[in-house]
Amino acid sequence: MIEMFSYPFMVRAIIAGVLVSLLAGYYGPFVVQRRMAFLGSGLAHGAFGGVALGLLIGVHPMWTAIPFAIVMAAIAVYLRQKSVLAIDTIIGVLSTTAMALGIFFLSRLNAYSGEAFQYLFGSLITVQWVDIVAASVLVVLSIASFPLWGRWAYATFDEELAQADHVRTSRDEYVLTFLIAATIVVTMKLVGLVLASSFLVIPAASARIISGSFAGMTVASIAIAIGTVLAGLTAAFYIDMPSGAAIVMLQAGVFALILGARRLTSA
Repeated sequence: MIEMFSYPFMVRAIIAGVLVSLLAGYYGPFVVQRRMAFLGSGLAHGAFGGVALGLLIGVHPMWTAIPFAIVMAAIAVYLRQKSVLAIDTIIGVLSTTAMALGIFFLSRLNAYSGEAFQYLFGSLITVQWVDIVAASVLVVLSIASFPLWGRWAYATFDEELAQADHVRTSRDEYVLTFLIAATIVVTMKLVGLVLASSFLVIPAASARIISGSFAGMTVASIAIAIGTVLAGLTAAFYIDMPSGAAIVMLQAGVFALILGARRLTSA
């Protein structure tokens, strides 16, 4: 097992994995409790448009995908708050439009870009220090936003009561959704955009089963995310399989075990 630490790409992948696990584990409970799984999936697919734009203009896709996903998130939140459309309809329109833009941008490239495949499905060997820097910045921003956690949790369980208690739920929703959108983007090198939303949802869903409080659910979600990422990266290295698939399959296995154990103990 020590062998994999002798490879620089594995060291980068492990550092990135721990950072994105902290982010996904922290924001995942909000995604699960607010029933935002479809929003996460839509943002992940929509971020592909930003990746393709970066490849087209010669900029690191991280720096185009993050603002692309944030703008998409802002439009989604605005339409949810101001229109009669359901959030799944809004996300369906936005994500498919963004994907279509991504396909158009890729078609403008002079040659096929294998890098687009790496962003879609994740790749251990392509994790670079710029990805780690982006994840680190987002971790710092998340720590800075921690004073908002109580308000986010309050609105998560009863938005109307939070509004009656003069909590600025509208502004808070924008901030939370922006951070979730950025989290999805920084996970793309590790697990790929196709599986990024699963990385947010599955550890939090597992934590929901075993936790009696929202704070406990958050801690458990982070622990499960970190554990499965480290185990998944190890498996991906030794079995030679895509890191995203290894991680998400392990997370699904943990979820199944926890769910099965819970059913047995409650029978």
